[in-house]
Amino acid sequence: MGHNSKLHYGPSQADVTSFKALPGPPKVEKYPHAWRWYKHISSYQSEFSSLPGDPSKAYTTYGPEKSELTINPKDAPKAAEADEDEDDDLFGSDDESEDDEAKKKREENLAAYKKKKEGKTKPAAKSIVTLDVKPWDDETDMKELEKNMRSIEMDGLTWGASKLVPVGFGIKKLQVNLVVEDEKVSIDDLQEQIASDEDHVQSTDVAAMQKL
Repeated sequence: MGHNSKLHYGPSQADVTSFKALPGPPKVEKYPHAWRWYKHISSYQSEFSSLPGDPSKAYTTYGPEKSELTINPKDAPKAAEADEDEDDDLFGSDDESEDDEAKKKREENLAAYKKKKEGKTKPAAKSIVTLDVKPWDDETDMKELEKNMRSIEMDGLTWGASKLVPVGFGIKKLQVNLVVEDEKVSIDDLQEQIASDEDHVQSTDVAAMQKL
């Protein structure tokens, strides 16, 4: 009879030592017999100290006695590698670490893709606006008014063509087209800046606006 209790009918310190050496239950799909043994021995945990055998021995000293079956020398390295692979699987195989590495790589690729996608700047939303700028009277210097207006610089603002439009009593308003980036330029702020030229500007109105 061998030393391992799996060759007897009841659990012993051989089982206890082997049980404690494992980090957890073996994978049932790969090692169904070992898994059943593990679950069986776990039911004796409260009795571990009273089970027969020597608890001071390492788990490597237990197990069935060596088989007398002769292995072809040329197959010996392969057999040894197979045993090592099984031990690695039983005590936590490298498959999990490989899965983690693959998952990490996949996450890195996804992050790089998102970053690249975000890096592609979308065309800025723009609007074309027509402003009416009204002077105080027919004596207002409209050239000076337009000069002061066009001196206003804002990020996302592009001045376009302008013309004088008669409004009556010899008074002409300045009608000007401009293009603005919606996220950068506030039309209200722009109108306030134009109206700050109080010597020439009476008021401003948005005559037309449309998205480009």
